[in-house]
Amino acid sequence: MIRRLLIAALLGAPLAACQTAQQPVATMADSAWYVGMMPDKPHNIPLVDRRKMDAKYARQTVAYSGPEKPGSIVVDIDERMLYLVQPEGRAIRYGVGVGKQGFSWKGIASVGRKGVWPAWSPTKTMVGIKPELPRYVEAGLDNPLGARALYLYQDGRDILFRIHGTNEPWSIGEQLSSGCVRMLNEDVADLYERVPVGTTVYVKRNGRYRV
Repeated sequence: MIRRLLIAALLGAPLAACQTAQQPVATMADSAWYVGMMPDKPHNIPLVDRRKMDAKYARQTVAYSGPEKPGSIVVDIDERMLYLVQPEGRAIRYGVGVGKQGFSWKGIASVGRKGVWPAWSPTKTMVGIKPELPRYVEAGLDNPLGARALYLYQDGRDILFRIHGTNEPWSIGEQLSSGCVRMLNEDVADLYERVPVGTTVYVKRNGRYRV
């Protein structure tokens, strides 16, 4: 699988996108975005050449003055940033890609479950929009959910909103997906290790996360 994908990247073939409904892919060959591999199981994670990205989207610790408690996740749709709130007025900040206009969700949820190299199936709404979508994609580098996924729940119910990896690093900082929040695979793997099931997640637009 990995060999097939790397060959496809070298040939310039686009990899599967988050939720598969995307704007045109990057103009350069996919392989130009990667500089090595991070060991992981059952697949190694391709490491992105951060020099090709705006430095503000790099994972970093920043000052944070929001009211959310340490351990909370805050996604700012407008900034294209995800914050993992830390003690003493700090947060770990990650650059993210977000949903297209009309697809972005905002509100308060919790991490109901977590997945390592999860499989993916489109929602009924997505199939209605794009009937040609595959109904199931096995876990792997060509899976829209990438290396990790955090599944958001409200009142014990899966709301079909995910924070997950992506195989399209050029989409970080953009508004392209069909609603979910996408991160670089190495970043979502880092976040996955830091947050337990039950973590509160605030997703806000226009400075608010109250619907």
